[in-house]
Amino acid sequence: MPSRKSPTRRLVTLLIVLIVIVVAVGVVGKMTGMFGSGERTTVVETDDAEVRTITQVVTASGKIQPETEVKISPDVSGEIIELPIKEGDFVRKGDLLVRIKPDFYQAQVAQSEASVLQAKANQAARRADVLNAELEYNRQKELYNAGAISKSDFDAAENRFRTAEANFEAALYSVQINEARLSESRENLSKTIIHAPIEGTISILNVELGERVVGTTQMTGTEMMRVARLDQMELEVDVNENDVVNVLLGDTAAVEIDAYQNRSFRGIVTEIANSARTQGQGTQEQITNFPVKIRILDAHNTVYGLLSNSGSSAGGETLASSNDPNFRPGMSGTVDIFTETVEGAVAVPIQAVTVRDFAAIAREKERADGDDESPAGSTGPTEEDLRRVVFVMVDGKAEMVEVETGISDDTHIVVTRGLSAGQKVITGPYRAVSRTLRPDDPVEVRSGDGSRPVVLTSN
Repeated sequence: MPSRKSPTRRLVTLLIVLIVIVVAVGVVGKMTGMFGSGERTTVVETDDAEVRTITQVVTASGKIQPETEVKISPDVSGEIIELPIKEGDFVRKGDLLVRIKPDFYQAQVAQSEASVLQAKANQAARRADVLNAELEYNRQKELYNAGAISKSDFDAAENRFRTAEANFEAALYSVQINEARLSESRENLSKTIIHAPIEGTISILNVELGERVVGTTQMTGTEMMRVARLDQMELEVDVNENDVVNVLLGDTAAVEIDAYQNRSFRGIVTEIANSARTQGQGTQEQITNFPVKIRILDAHNTVYGLLSNSGSSAGGETLASSNDPNFRPGMSGTVDIFTETVEGAVAVPIQAVTVRDFAAIAREKERADGDDESPAGSTGPTEEDLRRVVFVMVDGKAEMVEVETGISDDTHIVVTRGLSAGQKVITGPYRAVSRTLRPDDPVEVRSGDGSRPVVLTSN
């Protein structure tokens, strides 16, 4: 028969177990900082302030386009009767692009020529009238001076002479008007033949043989095609209004084209717009950008350069070679514009720089000095006094240092005043740096294996 344990023995055993648990909890708490100092230790990440070269970068995206592109529209309306080119063809300046049916304009020229001849014939008749009127006037003048005719007869002869002179002058103007119309008709006839204004490639062709086109004389005409210099490409990007003030003509850039992954091309800023493009105007999503053009400096579209130098008009594919990229208008790309470079500057990671309200810190210090007994109407500053600061780790504590900053790149920012190279700055965690960390807070660097010491603070 098994013996039964007495209640006293069970109670002793239970007490021993509880004591062991309490001791274990106390030891663990002491080691981890849960008990003891009453101060809260913040686990942080640090980095060194170091001397480096910082290049400020403005990033934007846009589309590739030719530096030179001419839109071809007819000055006269009519039917296309000759179209010797196709999209992608290389043309030289002066090559025939389009011929518009000239019948109507030839008829206008013939009509204008006839009008000029008629006006000149009328001019000759008016000239004869002037001569006759002048003879009659001189004859009547002699008779009037001799008293052979009345004053009214003399005045009538004089009026006929002056009228003949005026009619002759009008005939002269009529000849000039008709000659001007003839010149205009000939000009319109010449415009039925359209030649290439520049050397380049037919980048867009919007018309077909036999199609009717509208001239640009009195309205927006038909855009028939575009001739572009495809061996001189640029990227037009939209730069935010906050960044465009940092961009200058001649700034260098790195261009990345979506179609050519893992490749970067050299560029240079050639044009900065004076007028902005505004999207979503009047709404909360309003965006104001300024167009900026970047010329691509690296060799590209060399096939078109070969065509230009050789004088050939053959298709570009027959001359394609090398690994040079073949950019096409409308391709998407991203550009990093290097706006400014500072060498030998003290720099820290961007996340190390934050802001603190010095007025709030002064109020907290005032309350602490008064053992939380300061009256509600404290004389401390009440307005915000935001300044840029960096927390430096000194002897296990976070020391707040006010700094002045300069330009930044993707990872680091220049500190122009307040820090020296070699100081250990606190870079994380983000919540601690941006909000919770206070001057003289105890801090501990995160261990290399990623483990975080846990330290509790008694209130």
